[in-house]
Amino acid sequence: MRLLQIDENNDFQCLADKPELMAQLISLTRALYQKVGYIPPWICYFAYDRKQCTGTCGFKYPPRENKVEIAYFTFPGFEGKGYASEMVKELIQLANSSDANITITARTLCEKNASTRILEKSGFQLIGEVNDEEDGIVWEWIF
Repeated sequence: MRLLQIDENNDFQCLADKPELMAQLISLTRALYQKVGYIPPWICYFAYDRKQCTGTCGFKYPPRENKVEIAYFTFPGFEGKGYASEMVKELIQLANSSDANITITARTLCEKNASTRILEKSGFQLIGEVNDEEDGIVWEWIF
């Protein structure tokens, strides 16, 4: 798997067959950059397996108090094939190669699901419930 940066200006055609989804993703990513800044490597990425764009992932913000939060999304048709696990692995490697002392977190719905299994399999531990400003009460995980 390789990650391709979603930068401030470039448009990508990895979802040429789903232009509405692509436009929405780029719009949301640009809005995020306006809110938290565009500070590589703490940005968003498209995930590629060979020549297929399988999903998107990234950091929700640059480090705050030596902590970052990761997020990932597998595109329809690619779920259940290990791509989300690979995205998490790549984000962990990217964070650790940028700052070996960084704390990596993730948040999920407060229920067992595919995302919680991915985090557990990747070495994350559930630390409890937190109130997320966007999503309400969620589970927080730490690597």
